[in-house]
Amino acid sequence: MKIGFIGLGAMGRPMAKNLIRAGYELHVFDVVQAAVEELSAAGAAPEKSNREVAAASDVVITMLPNSPHVKAAICGVGGVLEGRHPGLRIIEMSSIAPLMTREVGAVCAEAGVPMLESPVSGGVMGAADGTLSLMCGGDPALLEELRPILEVLSSSIVLCGGLGAGNTTKLVNQHIIAVEIAAVAEAFAMGQKAGVEPEVIFNAIHNGYAGSKVLEGKLTAAMDRQFKAGFRLDLHIKDLANALETAHSVGAPMPLGSLVFDEMKYLSNIGLGGEDNAALMKYYERLADIEFHRGEAQ
Repeated sequence: MKIGFIGLGAMGRPMAKNLIRAGYELHVFDVVQAAVEELSAAGAAPEKSNREVAAASDVVITMLPNSPHVKAAICGVGGVLEGRHPGLRIIEMSSIAPLMTREVGAVCAEAGVPMLESPVSGGVMGAADGTLSLMCGGDPALLEELRPILEVLSSSIVLCGGLGAGNTTKLVNQHIIAVEIAAVAEAFAMGQKAGVEPEVIFNAIHNGYAGSKVLEGKLTAAMDRQFKAGFRLDLHIKDLANALETAHSVGAPMPLGSLVFDEMKYLSNIGLGGEDNAALMKYYERLADIEFHRGEAQ
Protein backbone atom coordinates (compact mmCIF):
# COMPACT_ATOMS: atom_id res chain seq x y z
CA MET A 1 0.00 0.00 0.00
CA LYS A 2 1.20 3.49 -0.86
CA ILE A 3 0.75 6.12 1.84
CA GLY A 4 1.00 9.87 1.42
CA PHE A 5 2.05 11.99 4.39
CA ILE A 6 1.46 15.76 4.42
CA GLY A 7 2.84 17.77 7.34
CA LEU A 8 6.33 16.84 8.51
CA GLY A 9 6.59 18.90 11.68
CA ALA A 10 7.72 17.79 15.13
CA MET A 11 5.00 15.13 15.26
CA GLY A 12 4.72 14.28 11.58
CA ARG A 13 8.37 13.45 11.00
CA PRO A 14 8.66 10.60 13.52
CA MET A 15 5.22 9.29 12.56
CA ALA A 16 6.21 9.18 8.90
CA LYS A 17 9.48 7.43 9.74
CA ASN A 18 7.60 4.75 11.67
CA LEU A 19 5.50 4.04 8.58
CA ILE A 20 8.66 3.67 6.49
CA ARG A 21 10.11 1.28 9.06
CA ALA A 22 6.87 -0.71 8.92
CA GLY A 23 7.47 -1.28 5.22
CA TYR A 24 5.02 1.16 3.65
CA GLU A 25 5.91 3.06 0.50
CA LEU A 26 5.68 6.69 1.59
CA HIS A 27 5.14 9.83 -0.49
CA VAL A 28 5.65 13.09 1.41
CA PHE A 29 5.16 16.83 1.13
CA ASP A 30 5.71 19.79 3.43
CA VAL A 31 6.15 23.52 2.86
CA VAL A 32 9.47 23.23 4.73
CA GLN A 33 11.89 21.71 2.23
CA ALA A 34 14.37 20.59 4.90
CA ALA A 35 11.71 18.33 6.41
CA VAL A 36 11.02 16.76 3.01
CA GLU A 37 14.74 16.18 2.50
CA GLU A 38 15.02 14.51 5.92
CA LEU A 39 12.22 12.07 5.05
CA SER A 40 13.64 11.51 1.59
CA ALA A 41 16.93 10.48 3.20
CA ALA A 42 14.95 8.04 5.37
CA GLY A 43 13.43 6.40 2.30
CA ALA A 44 10.34 8.42 1.40
CA ALA A 45 9.52 9.68 -2.09
CA PRO A 46 9.39 13.51 -2.12
CA GLU A 47 6.50 15.16 -3.95
CA LYS A 48 6.07 18.78 -5.00
CA SER A 49 2.49 19.37 -3.85
CA ASN A 50 -0.41 17.98 -1.88
CA ARG A 51 -2.07 17.06 -5.17
CA GLU A 52 0.94 15.01 -6.26
CA VAL A 53 1.01 13.19 -2.92
CA ALA A 54 -2.63 12.19 -3.38
CA ALA A 55 -2.14 11.12 -6.99
CA ALA A 56 0.69 8.78 -5.92
CA SER A 57 -1.03 7.30 -2.83
CA ASP A 58 -3.78 4.93 -1.75
CA VAL A 59 -4.15 6.66 1.63
CA VAL A 60 -3.19 10.24 2.48
CA ILE A 61 -2.41 11.26 6.08
CA THR A 62 -2.48 14.94 7.01
CA MET A 63 -0.76 16.20 10.17
CA LEU A 64 -0.94 19.99 10.08
CA PRO A 65 -0.93 22.91 12.56
CA ASN A 66 -4.52 24.17 12.48
CA SER A 67 -7.90 24.30 10.73
CA PRO A 68 -6.99 26.69 7.87
CA HIS A 69 -3.94 24.59 6.95
CA VAL A 70 -6.04 21.42 6.78
CA LYS A 71 -8.75 23.03 4.66
CA ALA A 72 -6.17 24.42 2.23
CA ALA A 73 -4.15 21.20 2.01
CA ILE A 74 -7.18 19.02 1.30
CA CYS A 75 -9.73 21.29 -0.39
CA GLY A 76 -7.65 24.15 -1.77
CA VAL A 77 -5.82 24.81 -5.01
CA GLY A 78 -3.24 22.07 -5.56
CA GLY A 79 -4.83 20.15 -2.71
CA VAL A 80 -5.40 16.48 -2.03
CA LEU A 81 -8.83 16.41 -3.70
CA GLU A 82 -7.33 17.65 -6.95
CA GLY A 83 -5.23 14.48 -6.98
CA ARG A 84 -8.11 12.16 -6.10
CA HIS A 85 -8.65 8.85 -7.85
CA PRO A 86 -10.83 5.79 -7.23
CA GLY A 87 -9.98 4.15 -3.92
CA LEU A 88 -8.26 7.17 -2.32
CA ARG A 89 -8.87 7.57 1.42
CA ILE A 90 -7.81 10.29 3.86
CA ILE A 91 -6.75 10.06 7.51
CA GLU A 92 -6.85 13.59 8.96
CA MET A 93 -4.70 13.50 12.13
CA SER A 94 -4.35 17.21 12.91
CA SER A 95 -5.78 18.77 16.06
CA ILE A 96 -8.33 21.23 14.69
CA ALA A 97 -11.80 22.63 15.40
CA PRO A 98 -14.51 19.93 15.20
CA LEU A 99 -16.65 22.16 12.97
CA MET A 100 -13.79 22.31 10.45
CA THR A 101 -13.39 18.53 10.60
CA ARG A 102 -17.04 18.12 9.63
CA GLU A 103 -16.79 20.79 6.92
CA VAL A 104 -13.74 19.22 5.29
CA GLY A 105 -15.23 15.74 5.67
CA ALA A 106 -18.39 16.85 3.87
CA VAL A 107 -16.37 18.26 0.96
CA CYS A 108 -14.40 15.01 0.77
CA ALA A 109 -17.57 12.93 0.81
CA GLU A 110 -19.05 15.00 -2.00
CA ALA A 111 -15.85 14.36 -3.98
CA GLY A 112 -16.14 10.63 -3.33
CA VAL A 113 -13.15 10.42 -0.98
CA PRO A 114 -13.84 8.90 2.48
CA MET A 115 -12.17 10.67 5.40
CA LEU A 116 -11.40 9.43 8.90
CA GLU A 117 -10.31 11.88 11.60
CA SER A 118 -7.74 10.70 14.11
CA PRO A 119 -6.15 13.42 16.25
CA VAL A 120 -3.43 12.19 18.56
CA SER A 121 -2.14 12.52 22.10
CA GLY A 122 1.24 11.48 23.42
CA GLY A 123 3.63 14.16 22.28
CA VAL A 124 6.84 13.83 20.30
CA MET A 125 7.99 10.88 22.41
CA GLY A 126 4.78 8.99 21.68
CA ALA A 127 5.13 9.82 17.98
CA ALA A 128 8.68 8.48 17.94
CA ASP A 129 7.83 5.35 19.94
CA GLY A 130 4.65 4.60 18.00
CA THR A 131 2.62 4.75 21.22
CA LEU A 132 0.24 7.62 20.47
CA SER A 133 -3.36 7.58 21.65
CA LEU A 134 -5.74 8.08 18.72
CA MET A 135 -9.19 9.65 19.09
CA CYS A 136 -11.02 8.73 15.91
CA GLY A 137 -14.21 9.99 14.30
CA GLY A 138 -15.97 8.69 11.23
CA ASP A 139 -17.29 5.51 9.66
CA PRO A 140 -16.49 2.44 11.81
CA ALA A 141 -15.93 0.35 8.67
CA LEU A 142 -13.38 2.86 7.40
CA LEU A 143 -11.59 2.75 10.73
CA GLU A 144 -11.32 -1.03 10.55
CA GLU A 145 -10.03 -0.83 6.98
CA LEU A 146 -7.33 1.64 8.02
CA ARG A 147 -6.55 0.11 11.41
CA PRO A 148 -3.29 -1.62 10.29
CA ILE A 149 -1.85 1.81 9.40
CA LEU A 150 -3.04 3.40 12.64
CA GLU A 151 -1.62 0.55 14.73
CA VAL A 152 1.88 1.37 13.46
CA LEU A 153 1.53 4.81 15.04
CA SER A 154 -0.31 4.06 18.25
CA SER A 155 -0.91 1.96 21.34
CA SER A 156 -4.55 3.04 21.73
CA ILE A 157 -7.28 3.55 19.13
CA VAL A 158 -10.75 4.66 20.24
CA LEU A 159 -13.68 5.46 17.94
CA CYS A 160 -15.39 8.43 19.60
CA GLY A 161 -18.28 8.84 17.16
CA GLY A 162 -18.86 10.52 13.82
CA LEU A 163 -16.65 13.14 12.22
CA GLY A 164 -15.90 15.87 14.75
CA ALA A 165 -16.11 13.56 17.76
CA GLY A 166 -12.40 12.78 17.62
CA ASN A 167 -11.35 16.41 17.73
CA THR A 168 -13.95 17.19 20.38
CA THR A 169 -12.35 14.48 22.51
CA LYS A 170 -8.89 15.89 21.77
CA LEU A 171 -10.01 19.34 22.92
CA VAL A 172 -11.22 17.84 26.20
CA ASN A 173 -7.77 16.26 26.57
CA GLN A 174 -5.97 19.53 25.84
CA HIS A 175 -8.16 21.54 28.20
CA ILE A 176 -7.47 19.13 31.06
CA ILE A 177 -3.72 19.18 30.47
CA ALA A 178 -3.58 22.99 30.35
CA VAL A 179 -5.60 23.46 33.52
CA GLU A 180 -3.64 20.73 35.30
CA ILE A 181 -0.28 22.32 34.45
CA ALA A 182 -1.58 25.58 35.90
CA ALA A 183 -2.95 23.85 39.02
CA VAL A 184 0.33 22.02 39.65
CA ALA A 185 2.33 25.24 39.20
CA GLU A 186 0.07 27.23 41.51
CA ALA A 187 0.12 24.59 44.24
CA PHE A 188 3.86 23.96 44.10
CA ALA A 189 4.57 27.69 44.13
CA MET A 190 2.60 27.92 47.38
CA GLY A 191 4.49 24.94 48.82
CA GLN A 192 7.91 26.34 47.90
CA LYS A 193 7.06 29.80 49.24
CA ALA A 194 5.94 28.13 52.49
CA GLY A 195 9.35 26.48 52.83
CA VAL A 196 8.97 22.94 51.46
CA GLU A 197 11.16 22.01 48.51
CA PRO A 198 9.29 21.07 45.30
CA GLU A 199 11.15 17.77 45.00
CA VAL A 200 10.13 16.82 48.54
CA ILE A 201 6.48 17.56 47.79
CA PHE A 202 6.71 15.67 44.51
CA ASN A 203 8.17 12.58 46.19
CA ALA A 204 5.46 12.70 48.85
CA ILE A 205 2.44 12.98 46.55
CA HIS A 206 3.19 11.62 43.08
CA ASN A 207 2.10 8.08 43.92
CA GLY A 208 -1.19 9.29 45.39
CA TYR A 209 -4.37 10.72 43.87
CA ALA A 210 -2.54 13.88 42.80
CA GLY A 211 -0.13 11.85 40.69
CA SER A 212 -0.41 12.27 36.93
CA LYS A 213 1.59 12.41 33.73
CA VAL A 214 1.51 16.20 34.00
CA LEU A 215 3.03 16.05 37.47
CA GLU A 216 5.62 13.49 36.33
CA GLY A 217 6.50 15.25 33.08
CA LYS A 218 5.86 18.97 33.29
CA LEU A 219 6.85 19.65 36.92
CA THR A 220 10.05 17.64 36.59
CA ALA A 221 10.85 19.58 33.40
CA ALA A 222 10.41 22.85 35.29
CA MET A 223 12.57 21.67 38.20
CA ASP A 224 15.28 20.69 35.73
CA ARG A 225 14.79 23.96 33.79
CA GLN A 226 14.21 21.96 30.62
CA PHE A 227 11.78 23.87 28.40
CA LYS A 228 12.86 22.70 24.96
CA ALA A 229 9.62 22.12 23.11
CA GLY A 230 8.10 18.67 23.09
CA PHE A 231 4.72 20.30 22.59
CA ARG A 232 5.04 24.01 21.94
CA LEU A 233 3.14 26.47 24.10
CA ASP A 234 1.83 28.21 20.97
CA LEU A 235 0.29 24.95 19.74
CA HIS A 236 -1.43 24.48 23.09
CA ILE A 237 -2.78 28.03 22.77
CA LYS A 238 -4.22 27.03 19.39
CA ASP A 239 -5.92 24.00 20.95
CA LEU A 240 -7.37 26.05 23.80
CA ALA A 241 -8.66 28.62 21.32
CA ASN A 242 -10.45 25.82 19.46
CA ALA A 243 -11.78 24.46 22.75
CA LEU A 244 -13.14 27.85 23.77
CA GLU A 245 -14.71 28.37 20.34
CA THR A 246 -16.37 24.96 20.56
CA ALA A 247 -17.53 25.57 24.12
CA HIS A 248 -19.08 28.91 23.19
CA SER A 249 -20.84 27.37 20.18
CA VAL A 250 -22.58 24.77 22.38
CA GLY A 251 -23.09 26.96 25.45
CA ALA A 252 -20.63 25.18 27.76
CA PRO A 253 -18.89 27.34 30.39
CA MET A 254 -15.07 27.25 30.46
CA PRO A 255 -13.91 29.72 33.13
CA LEU A 256 -10.75 27.78 33.98
CA GLY A 257 -9.86 27.27 30.33
CA SER A 258 -10.36 30.98 29.65
CA LEU A 259 -8.06 31.94 32.52
CA VAL A 260 -5.28 29.56 31.48
CA PHE A 261 -5.65 30.66 27.85
CA ASP A 262 -4.95 34.26 28.90
CA GLU A 263 -1.92 33.15 30.95
CA MET A 264 -0.51 31.23 28.00
CA LYS A 265 -1.11 34.17 25.67
CA TYR A 266 0.82 36.44 28.03
CA LEU A 267 3.79 34.07 27.99
CA SER A 268 3.66 33.83 24.21
CA ASN A 269 3.55 37.61 23.92
CA ILE A 270 6.80 37.90 25.93
CA GLY A 271 8.55 35.42 23.65
CA LEU A 272 8.01 32.01 25.26
CA GLY A 273 5.59 30.59 22.71
CA GLY A 274 8.25 28.35 21.18
CA GLU A 275 9.02 26.66 24.49
CA ASP A 276 7.36 23.51 25.79
CA ASN A 277 3.91 23.97 27.34
CA ALA A 278 5.60 23.31 30.69
CA ALA A 279 6.65 26.96 30.36
CA LEU A 280 3.16 27.80 31.64
CA MET A 281 4.70 27.18 35.06
CA LYS A 282 6.86 30.27 34.54
CA TYR A 283 3.72 32.40 34.86
CA TYR A 284 3.21 31.17 38.42
CA GLU A 285 6.91 31.42 39.20
CA ARG A 286 6.75 35.09 38.27
CA LEU A 287 3.64 35.66 40.39
CA ALA A 288 5.29 34.05 43.43
CA ASP A 289 8.79 35.42 42.69
CA ILE A 290 10.33 31.95 42.79
CA GLU A 291 11.89 29.42 40.43
CA PHE A 292 11.14 25.73 40.73
CA HIS A 293 14.24 23.66 41.46
CA ARG A 294 15.50 20.36 42.79
CA GLY A 295 17.08 20.12 46.24
CA GLU A 296 18.37 23.25 47.89
CA ALA A 297 17.16 26.57 46.55
CA GLN A 298 19.73 28.26 44.37
